[in-house]
Amino acid sequence: MVQLTIVLYKAYHQFSHLTIRLALGGCTKWPFYHIVASLNKCPKDGHFMEQLGSYHPVSNSYGKKLIALNLDQIWHCTGCGAHLSKPVEKFLGLSGYFPQHLTVVTNAERFSKTDTEATETRELTSVNIAVGIRLKSS
Repeated sequence: MVQLTIVLYKAYHQFSHLTIRLALGGCTKWPFYHIVASLNKCPKDGHFMEQLGSYHPVSNSYGKKLIALNLDQIWHCTGCGAHLSKPVEKFLGLSGYFPQHLTVVTNAERFSKTDTEATETRELTSVNIAVGIRLKSS
């Protein structure tokens, strides 16, 4: 019987690989994520092999979102062939550990365009307000 379970275990996990991803924790309206290494066939919030960090998506009193990473263990897992999920890949790109993810770069370009357009409209409205004030004062 023991040999049969080993054979079934190997057959089930034959095509699975190690994945570094986010596991949801916390409670309603106060999410908290653990960055974990687990097999890709395991449930997202279920069993994991190792915790590699944490992520608090809710801003603190200073307006910052907190991420804690164990880079030595992440380096070890990626060296063993672990795959990264997209959010974890973005976090590691922002931390400077990996090259930045393509979506981070395109989002930054898009936000910079909207910021320049917003400043241009602010300048135009400030000129219109200044002209309106001059007309009223004369």
